[in-house]
Amino acid sequence: MEFDYNIPIYLQVARRIKSQIASGLLRPGDKLPSNLDLAIEYKINPNTVQRIYRELENEGISFTRRGIGTFVSEDETVVSRLRQEMSAEVTAAFLKEMQAIGFSPEQILAAITAALAAQNNPETGKDGFYAEI
Repeated sequence: MEFDYNIPIYLQVARRIKSQIASGLLRPGDKLPSNLDLAIEYKINPNTVQRIYRELENEGISFTRRGIGTFVSEDETVVSRLRQEMSAEVTAAFLKEMQAIGFSPEQILAAITAALAAQNNPETGKDGFYAEI
């Protein structure tokens, strides 16, 4: 993982873990890597890992069983909420960027529609997406 040094590393790794949960790669009840394993995987300080897991626990996304490890919350509504929050963040960032480069709401909708059509039709590819805007 390449870090953006304008954003605290613990927030970036926490976001990556949240993405893995939201995408289903990590499921409710799954055990998260140990502090040492996560520190090695991301080449970060073990104290940073503690902060990441503390952040996830504070948000209700994970829980720790002393002596056993840290686990993804078993509450399905937490995963659903996480997916909705991440969707809202990504959508807001996308809309902000599109508006910043001068797209109207109608053009943004047309771009999304064209991109989805191109993605679902491998023969169209990228060129079909750009031709539609």
